Amino acid sequence: MVFLVIIIASFLLQLVLPWWVIIIISFATCGLIGKTGKISFWQPFLAIFVLWLGMALFKSLPNHNILATRVAEMLSVKLWPLVLLITILLGGLVAGISGYCGHHFRKAVISLKTPA
Repeated sequence: MVFLVIIIASFLLQLVLPWWVIIIISFATCGLIGKTGKISFWQPFLAIFVLWLGMALFKSLPNHNILATRVAEMLSVKLWPLVLLITILLGGLVAGISGYCGHHFRKAVISLKTPA
């Protein structure tokens, strides 16, 4: 459930908003419906990993990876797939950490509401 909500919301909102909207989506989604810390990290990580991989390949393959190859050369990397891998890993990591923080934020707020 977390995976689907994040991947659909991220896809739609990234059409009109900057890339970092994934932080807000992951935080809010895992804060609301993330069951455990493990799910709240790995589900957003995998959702953004798959989404960004699909979108990068969808945009890069039709033009024979010209832009990706030039970015790889600019970063002194010879292979464009390495740039792709680094990009999707960073996006997944950002989303995973945000989701994990959202889950623990919810737990902290709930523990403040319960009397000691």
